[in-house]
Amino acid sequence: MARELWSPDAIDTNVPSVARMYDYFLGGSDNYASDREACEILLKQVPSTKALAVNNRHFLRRVVRVLAAEYGIRQFIDHGSGLPTQDNVHQVAQAIDPASRVVYVDNDPIVLAHGRALLDENDRTAVIQADMRDTEGIFEHEETRRLIDFSRPVAALFVSVLHCIPDEDDPAALVRRVADRLVPGSFLVVCQLVSDRPEIRQFVTDFMAEATGGHWGRVREEHEVTQFLTGLEIIEPGLVEVSTWRPDNDLAPTQQTDEWVEWGGVGRVR
Repeated sequence: MARELWSPDAIDTNVPSVARMYDYFLGGSDNYASDREACEILLKQVPSTKALAVNNRHFLRRVVRVLAAEYGIRQFIDHGSGLPTQDNVHQVAQAIDPASRVVYVDNDPIVLAHGRALLDENDRTAVIQADMRDTEGIFEHEETRRLIDFSRPVAALFVSVLHCIPDEDDPAALVRRVADRLVPGSFLVVCQLVSDRPEIRQFVTDFMAEATGGHWGRVREEHEVTQFLTGLEIIEPGLVEVSTWRPDNDLAPTQQTDEWVEWGGVGRVR
């Protein structure tokens, strides 16, 4: 059984959190009973969810490593970063170059508490509590200004978070807003849950919206994700199911089910 967390009064532990549900799927212990119960209900309807979360985490590690090693990126802003786990963005990037700098952004106060405890001894990394839709607030935050030099290329990550943004808040416009503030040679990384099965899209969208108290957007279709990177140069292999994005080897795990997948890729600011 996962250990229970210290909980400030401001946190309603009876309401599942997307970040803590993701932690549970990855085998973490930073989650509550409400998170675990929601995950188990989801798994009954969409059994591939845990494998999808694991493969998505592998994608995050690969994409950070590729951007750092092959494209020389040394600055990362991770929107909707979630709870710290193994091989976080700063660990992958700083294994390539210890001077790499990372800002993690999440609106869950538990993420802030755990992230700061983990990163206190790393002065090239910061965790800020902010809504990922607040581009101005994120970019002008004192910790962001301390770590990120916006005159140089930056990788902005939106990995498995855009499905948390409802249509009325226009996730494609959010990505464009961030891209417009970055210099040429910067990168935008996006992926989100998609399905070509209407019943899966409807069930997950409705269930997650209710379970999280409205902190959810929508499971979308592949063609909608394409709009997120409009105007950017899509690097190889394009927009794909993320377990097939530059796999480490021919034996790397791939998503085996067709219920839903994480679909995305990487665009370069020109």
